[in-house]
Order: sequence, then C-alpha cells, then structure tokens
Amino acid sequence: MCFGSKKDAREGEPPRPAQNQQPYAPEMKTSLPPQYHQQHPQQSASYGYAPPPASPPSQRPPVSLAGDDFAPPPGPPPSKRPGGDYAPPPGPPPFQRLGDDFAPPPGPPPSHRYHDGDDFAPPPGPPPSHHAHNDLSYMAPPPGPPPTESKPKHDWESVVPDTSLFPPPPNIFAGFDRSPAHNATEEEAEAGERWCAQHPLTAPITLDGPAVAALNAHNPRLMQPDTFRGTLVCTAPGLWNVATDSRARDSTIIAYPPLYTVTQHSPLSPTNSTRQKTIYYEVQLTPHSNPRKGDICVALGFAALPYPSFRMPGWHRGSLAVHGDDGHKFVNDRWGGKSFTEPFAPGERLGIGMRFREVGGRIETEVFLTRQGREVGRWNLHEETDAEEDLPVTGLEGYHDLSCAVGTSGQTGLEVVFDPGRWLFRPVGY
Repeated sequence: MCFGSKKDAREGEPPRPAQNQQPYAPEMKTSLPPQYHQQHPQQSASYGYAPPPASPPSQRPPVSLAGDDFAPPPGPPPSKRPGGDYAPPPGPPPFQRLGDDFAPPPGPPPSHRYHDGDDFAPPPGPPPSHHAHNDLSYMAPPPGPPPTESKPKHDWESVVPDTSLFPPPPNIFAGFDRSPAHNATEEEAEAGERWCAQHPLTAPITLDGPAVAALNAHNPRLMQPDTFRGTLVCTAPGLWNVATDSRARDSTIIAYPPLYTVTQHSPLSPTNSTRQKTIYYEVQLTPHSNPRKGDICVALGFAALPYPSFRMPGWHRGSLAVHGDDGHKFVNDRWGGKSFTEPFAPGERLGIGMRFREVGGRIETEVFLTRQGREVGRWNLHEETDAEEDLPVTGLEGYHDLSCAVGTSGQTGLEVVFDPGRWLFRPVGY
C-alpha cells in the first residue's frame, strides 16, 4: 500500500551539496567493466573513471547517511511512530468510542432489551411453545365483561299465557281424497276441468240500470241450470223456492246480478268510503226434505263467472262452498274437501257470507257460515293452505265479480233468502 512520496517527507529542508563528484568527460567513454577500474585504478583515472574512495557499496557495512537523497527518513517507519502522519488516531477504534458517529447506541441491542415501551420487546410471559401441555391459560379471554353488554333476556313466560288453554291449531293437511258421503265420478270431474279450460274467467262487468235496481232491491234472479230437474219459483221479492226430484244430478244454481261487483263494491275503489264490503244470503231447508241415503245434498257458496252448471260449487276454479252432506268446505277442490262443520239437518236455517276489506293496499277476504242465526265458523281465504293439496284461489279474492252459487243433487227442498229483512243473522258491515 502507498502511504505517500519522498517529496512529501522532505518538504521544507534546504538543498544539500553533492559529495565526491568527479567531472564527467563524455569523450573518454569506455566499455571496461567496473572490476577493471578497481584492479587498475591508475589507468582508470587517466580515462576519467576513478572509483570513489572507500570500498564498494557491496563491501561496505550499512551506514545511515544523513542527508542522502536515497536514505530513509530518520526514526521508525510511519506505522510504528506514535503520532506520525500514517499512524492510527489515538484512542480505541471508532466502534469502541462512545459518542462516535459510527458507534452503536449504548446498552444492549433491541432484541435484548425488555424495558417497557420498547418497540421490539416481546410480550410478557413465556412464549406459547413453553406453556405446559395442558395449560391453555394463554388462550383464555381477557378478564372482565365483553366490550358490549348483552341485552337482558326477555321474560316471555310472564307475557304469554298458558298455551294449554288455547284451541288446537288448524290442521292444514286435513284434506280428504274422497268425501265420506256423496261423490261424483272421475269422468265428471275431468269434464268440469275441460269446461273451465274452454271458458276462462271473465273480467269485471258494468251493470246496466235494471241490474243495478235489482241488486239494490236485494232481488237477484236465480238462473236454472241445463241439467236441473225440479222447480225454481220467486215467491216474493228476494225469496226463491227451490225443489228437485230424486233423478236430479249435480248442478249449481247461479244468481244474477252478482252479489259482489268490482266496479261497485271493491274496497280499493275510491267510491267505497268504508273500504269494505260484505255479501251474504241464507237458505232455509224444508222439513219434508227427503235426503238421499240420509244426506242432504245442498251446498251453499259463491262462484266467479262463468262456472260449469253441471258441477257442485267449490269443486272448480273461482268457487267455494260448504256442503251439507258431510259438512266439509271446498275451495277449488274436486276431491274430498276439509272438515269444517256438522252435516246439515232438515228444517235448519243456514247462511254463508264473504267479507272483503282493504288492508295495506290489498284486499283481505274472509268466509263465514251461520246456523240458526249464529256464526259457527270463519276462515281467511289465504290461511290454512297446503302447497301440495290446495289449488289457487284466483277469482275469489275480490278482483272478480262473485255470484251466489247454490248446489243441489237428488231430492231437495229449500228457500233461498236474499231479503235482509227475513234473515236470522245480520252480518257486521252489511
């Protein structure tokens, strides 16, 4: 490694005269070797190459020649001189001097410091791997309650009464495959379905003047079915006498005009200030009715138009009824219906009605039955339905016109009462 030059070491010293220098004569050059001049000094002097006094350099002991241009500087070499130009600075090396720019900070390295607040200090306690095999305390939640207090438990037992006093819940799977009393054939049921497919439900109609007058007078007209075997006689305004013989087949008697019309009665209509409408009629069974096999084959219900007149009401779309031979209710049900009331008895007064109300921008519909002037049952059109057994209730929800529909089969005798003055029951909101 180079630490400097001779010029740097001798700067500031005066020049020194050369010693024992002989004049140089270039014209007296010779190629004799130096050994010849040493052995023949006199001859060599004549040629101007006299050897210098004293022994040759190879035979002279080493002498320190002060002032010689090629002599080393006095004293030890720079690496051994304390304080020399090339000596290391005094004191310990930088990494051992406190406060030096390159010295590490005082104290142990960060990984060995455990004082509070140190950014690199490990959490207190032993690491998880040093815990005992079954010691899971380090995984335990922090002491104290959770950040958010849980809500107090609702004391529902003090609010809900004893449920043992409640009536049994309705059995929505109470549909029958067949009626225990009177049943039509499968071919007749399929014929009714084909008829409904060929004659879809009609849109709401606008009644003409005579129809509106008959409706307001509670004097609709009963329409005789094609398959009807018997008599239909209007004995007084709002009162009709019906009789069928033993050969009469299933049939539905429709009244016109409809007892419920969308244009005049809808709870959603701005002209309906009460936002509700109730329709109702009663049927008086004659005491001398001769029920077939002990069953009174009379059905009370409603139907959206048109409806197959050779079928009982409640068996097809847009119709409902309560049948007297088994007491079942039928809503678009051509099988066995559902249990609802007791079978009808001769001489009994029965009534059926529907109530339409506006609830939250839609129509809510309820059906109720009366016996001897007293309500004995009610159901909501949209409740107690079974997705597997129940068919849609389209046509009965208050968006289609609905007519009185009285079903008969076999020998029957009855009076249909539309006049409210002759009713045993007065419905609310009529």
